[in-house]
Amino acid sequence: KILRGGAFKPRSSPYSFQGLGEEGLKLMRQAADKFNLLVITEVLEISQIDTVDKYTDIFQVGARNMQNFVLLKELGKNSKPVMLKRGISATIEDWLMSAEYILANGNKNVILCERGIRSFDKSSKHIFDLSAIPIVHKKSHLPVIADPSHAAGLRDYVPPMARAAVAAGADGLMIEIHNNPDEALSDGPQALLPVTYLHLIEELKMIAKAIGRDL
Repeated sequence: KILRGGAFKPRSSPYSFQGLGEEGLKLMRQAADKFNLLVITEVLEISQIDTVDKYTDIFQVGARNMQNFVLLKELGKNSKPVMLKRGISATIEDWLMSAEYILANGNKNVILCERGIRSFDKSSKHIFDLSAIPIVHKKSHLPVIADPSHAAGLRDYVPPMARAAVAAGADGLMIEIHNNPDEALSDGPQALLPVTYLHLIEELKMIAKAIGRDL
């Protein structure tokens, strides 16, 4: 079980909430330690690595930085796991080659995260590429987790996409939760209420069991 939060947030708009910086990292670490969780958070640039390293257990490289090869090389010199999100316009081959930049520099602890790709269709925020999960499993030894929250953009669509991801063989899920989504400073429309999340987890466990896997 891992607590994920953004202390440094690359937002599409410069006027959107950008995160709390190091103070946010401290708060995440305190919360994680209280509930015996690991921490994963995004690092945006090389200058942030040492600061983030003090508080996190896993580095996240977001979709916008998937091909920031200088950053990937530097994270490859660190021993902590790196979760690499797929870029919104990246092919699976692009994604895997970005992972190789981390692996080739010595860090073998890489996790891939499918979070949706850009489409002309505005019905959902992104197109959730379920096929990427079995394809990456066939092409690579790396674990793949799914982020249905960012792919959907709206909380009503998150549970069915999460169910589909587990059925497709995802090794884990990243799901956003907030006790008052309407007041959230970031990504409120896609965040589930805690009670909805807990119910979903029970459903996902049943799906995983049906296909002979643990969740």
